[in-house]
Amino acid sequence: MSTIREKSIAGLSTGDSFTIKRTFTEQDMIRFGEITRDYNPVHYDDRFAGLKKFKSRICHGLLIGSMVTEIGGQIGWLGSDLCFSFKKPVYFEDTIICCFTITEIEDCRKARAEITCRNQDGDVVLVAKLKGFFTSV
Repeated sequence: MSTIREKSIAGLSTGDSFTIKRTFTEQDMIRFGEITRDYNPVHYDDRFAGLKKFKSRICHGLLIGSMVTEIGGQIGWLGSDLCFSFKKPVYFEDTIICCFTITEIEDCRKARAEITCRNQDGDVVLVAKLKGFFTSV
């Protein structure tokens, strides 16, 4: 059992924070594109990505944003409102560290959280504000 799940079972509080890390590959992007049918050429064509001022092809933003579901699933979070702000592109083989912090829990299990995702250089690539509720608190 993961430490995130163990903490959830023990009880969650405002201020609790969870961190995960993942390195994104070209294969991850291809699978995500197949599922979503997002075939934007910035993900598939180096030349096109270069014309758009990227150093190479980039990962789908929502692929990076989906890191919140790993944590959310382990703490029993059901999202109802997600607001993502994409700050910098994520390239293949970038390692992203996602920090999920609970900022508010109401008596009726409604909750809010903030997300910050940074690359291996410490650059913020994504921030998010989430609303939802706990299914298992």
